[in-house]
Amino acid sequence: MIRGVRGAITVSADQPEEVLQETRRLVLEMARENKIEPDHVASVIISTTTDISSAFPAKAVRTIEEWNFVPVMCTHEMDVPGSMPLCIRVMMHVNTELSQKEIHHVYLNEATKLRPDLTAKSQVSST
Repeated sequence: MIRGVRGAITVSADQPEEVLQETRRLVLEMARENKIEPDHVASVIISTTTDISSAFPAKAVRTIEEWNFVPVMCTHEMDVPGSMPLCIRVMMHVNTELSQKEIHHVYLNEATKLRPDLTAKSQVSST
């Protein structure tokens, strides 16, 4: 069964090193939380808010050992007034036996404010 695994993280500035570092951190945490191996991943879509343009976040995924063959695509998020700035979102399509409610969606840094319902669930299950 293919399931979607969501994640989001914010950066403090649109700097290439930080965009790549935080994207890598998010993807690795999503994989760890859901016991995802690269061969389980059908594809990854990464979106950024329009204020991030210094680097392709997909590059961070391709540099993770054994993830270089995973299809990854970048795009920009809708530019909605008042939305969270400097945000990177990841949608991983993963072959898994986990049910929808067993999936751990990962929100880091200021992005925890996007889905406090899922962040609280993750914190409860990890204690």
